[in-house]
Amino acid sequence: MKSTKIRFCGTFLAIALAGMGTAAHAQDTLKIGVLATLEGALTVSGQDGMRGMELAMRQHNFTAGGKKIEVIRASSTGQPDTAVNAARKLVEQDKVAILIGPLSGSEGIAVKDYAKTQPNVIFVNGSSAAQETTLKDPASNFYRFSTDGAQWSAGLGSYVYNDKGYKKVAVVAEDYSFPYAQVQGFMIEYCKAGGKVTDKQWVPLGTKDYSSVIAKLPSDVDAIYVALGGSDAVNFFSQYEQSGGNKPFIGGSITVDQTVLSYKGKRRDALVGTPAAGPTADSWDDAEWKKFVQAYRDAKFDNAYPTPGLFAHAYYVNTKAVLAGLDAVNGDVGKLGQQLATMTVDTPTGPVKLDENRNGVANIFLTEVAKGDNGALYNRVVKITPNVTQTLGLSKDEFAKMGFGTRTNPECK
Repeated sequence: MKSTKIRFCGTFLAIALAGMGTAAHAQDTLKIGVLATLEGALTVSGQDGMRGMELAMRQHNFTAGGKKIEVIRASSTGQPDTAVNAARKLVEQDKVAILIGPLSGSEGIAVKDYAKTQPNVIFVNGSSAAQETTLKDPASNFYRFSTDGAQWSAGLGSYVYNDKGYKKVAVVAEDYSFPYAQVQGFMIEYCKAGGKVTDKQWVPLGTKDYSSVIAKLPSDVDAIYVALGGSDAVNFFSQYEQSGGNKPFIGGSITVDQTVLSYKGKRRDALVGTPAAGPTADSWDDAEWKKFVQAYRDAKFDNAYPTPGLFAHAYYVNTKAVLAGLDAVNGDVGKLGQQLATMTVDTPTGPVKLDENRNGVANIFLTEVAKGDNGALYNRVVKITPNVTQTLGLSKDEFAKMGFGTRTNPECK
């Protein structure tokens, strides 16, 4: 009887100790969800976003604030409903404490709204860049260190009017919130300089046949402003070439990203000289940027680009902010929000701080597409605009009077 009792007690003690070990492990491990678009037209963009996140995690040894980080990945299609469904699974089933993502503009607005229903979870942007995500009815637990699409256009409008001599342009852009912001950011400067936008054509995300769009483009414009990403941009450029089109392009930020510049085709050489603006520039002669590029290359990711694209950069910057914030608060997620809202993050493209809506204020790069000795296309730095705010240099009242970018706002025909 005694030996039986001792064995029972020993078994009970072992179970108790095992339970304590499990609890200790749970306390020492932090679940972070990462959501990117890995299906549909923006698949390659999502893949590069994941590479940026992975690089930041590797550099931090998948630990922060004294805790081991368990990364749980999720995918969307670029559509808001799929992004929210994926976010809901990460938060409500996988029980992540922090969610990094999503990738695309309208997805960001939808996830921001979902964040309001989960006040104890920290949401940090991936690369989504719609203005409304943080500028209209923001969520107190949603943070964006990677700026928005209108900010990404800083410097472009005045440059193409004054330096390139493009007095009249047409627009071809995807029909959702991010391109609306890109076009607005471009047009604010372009129209003020005296330029005219005589035609806008909005196309669904994932469009494959651009023949009717190309046929409608006016012949009397000096250039075409293109705000298409991923396979949409590749399809448009290829079909425009086949149609005999010869107008120069002005690039939206994602239109001249490495996810597009790395495609193969004759028309790609016609992109040389294309002006654009965005949060990165491939050829920036800065020590921190060069270090980032080298680390991206050294990581030897499958299907990686010659330099990290803006999606890799955005996910890297936002992930780095999370990790630095966790270090600062010793892993206490309850204190992380306040830390993120007030900290300055050193990034490969300069320091980033958040405004009162928890949106990034950062450097924006004016670029032109160039061709390297190895034949690869890259974005050459023309000018850097520092500390670009979400209202693009306008007062809050001036920006509010103008309103958000839409299919019809702004206009300057």
